[in-house]
Amino acid sequence: MASSNISSPAACQEEATETWPLPPCTEYLCPLLPICILIPVTAVCLLLLILGVGGNVLTVVVTSRSRDLRSTTSLYLGSLAVSDLLLLLLGLPMDLYRLWRSRPWVLGTLLCRVWHWSGEACAYCSILHLTALTAERYVAICFPLRAKVLVTQQRVKALLVILWAIALLSAAPFLFLVGVQQASNTSSDNDFTRECGPTDYAKQSGILGTMFWVTTSYFMLPCLCLYILHGLIARELLLVRKAHLGGTSYRNHQHTVRMLVVLILAFIICWLPFHIGRIMYINPENSRMMYFSQYFNIFALQLFYLSASINPILYNLVSKKYRAALYKLLVTKRSTERSSTITRETAGYVEISG
Repeated sequence: MASSNISSPAACQEEATETWPLPPCTEYLCPLLPICILIPVTAVCLLLLILGVGGNVLTVVVTSRSRDLRSTTSLYLGSLAVSDLLLLLLGLPMDLYRLWRSRPWVLGTLLCRVWHWSGEACAYCSILHLTALTAERYVAICFPLRAKVLVTQQRVKALLVILWAIALLSAAPFLFLVGVQQASNTSSDNDFTRECGPTDYAKQSGILGTMFWVTTSYFMLPCLCLYILHGLIARELLLVRKAHLGGTSYRNHQHTVRMLVVLILAFIICWLPFHIGRIMYINPENSRMMYFSQYFNIFALQLFYLSASINPILYNLVSKKYRAALYKLLVTKRSTERSSTITRETAGYVEISG
């Protein structure tokens, strides 16, 4: 999770006193940031939560119910929306809780581990979905005859199950690398100093650093793959004639590729600071660098959740089919409810008049 990149209050207390002092920890409040920064950060995160949950729920509903969007691409987008929805619901409230009350951690070891594991799994799942969808578009555009045989809805559904399984298993080590323990730089051994974070064994053994580099590779390698695939797709679209694909098919491919490019660029822009922050977190040169890392990772935290909230907005901006399907679904539902209300009122009037 993005919160794994944020140091404990004690680690940065010395530097913090030079600018904005952290309020003292009490039984009810132990923030990781000064209140003057924590309040606007919380407001932004709550806005992202509202927009992201609403938008991704609509995406799941539209892609599953709209007849105009019944395609393999819609299966990927619907599954990606589920991943983003889980990331927001399971991760963002917990990150906000930890920003305001980093310790004592009173939610138990199991929830601490599931929180970190689910965040990593959803992150892996998102990049795997984008990579698989781009690979499918590559096959559909460069090998259209073969794609008709290979790319079917049943096979895509099976592939999505595999992608989810890979993501969940790849993140499984985090179930053992984090836990609830005494906060660093504290001498007392009471419940008030207990916090959720990487275990001492994970830090001292180097396993945590190794896993962070693995997750960074999980980001960099798919991005390289996406760059190569999009280069091949662009080359094919430039070389092929519209007559080979047909006018409608050619435009559909162009629209899909354009949407993918926008989604991937947004993904990279939102996630790159998160991985840079992780590198700074595991390789702090001094206390000043740790202090800078603290605030940089707060910025990365907001971009991290922006990536899960912005996709439905991008669908509306880029895809005409999505806008039309969403409009049709909402207007049809309202029209049906209005007609039903009018029918009931008319029936009641007739019954009274009779």
